[in-house]
Amino acid sequence: MSIASGAQAEELAAQHLMRHGLKVVERNYRCRGGEIDLVCKDGATLVFVEVRLRKNKSYGGAAASITRAKQQRLILAAGHYLAGKPLPDCRFDAVLLDGHAIEWIRNAFDAA
Repeated sequence: MSIASGAQAEELAAQHLMRHGLKVVERNYRCRGGEIDLVCKDGATLVFVEVRLRKNKSYGGAAASITRAKQQRLILAAGHYLAGKPLPDCRFDAVLLDGHAIEWIRNAFDAA
């Protein structure tokens, strides 16, 4: 698996999640101050997904790149996405692509 771009990584992540029963409802949701790579449905749960690609581990793996500041930007974007909508069950997942491996972490972090 040779991944040349973030867009390719997001497509691989979306395919992986769909193979596991999730439905992608939005890609690259942007608002002032944040972005969500994928918004998915897992049954009745709305899932905000961060996709991280690391071609090598020189600066830490893909999981290490989801800092507390990055989490806060994701939480902000999720709040913006949900504004004015009925509040469903939600969670934050991560799909990590390190070299040739893909890893899906459910409940990667909490909004608290």
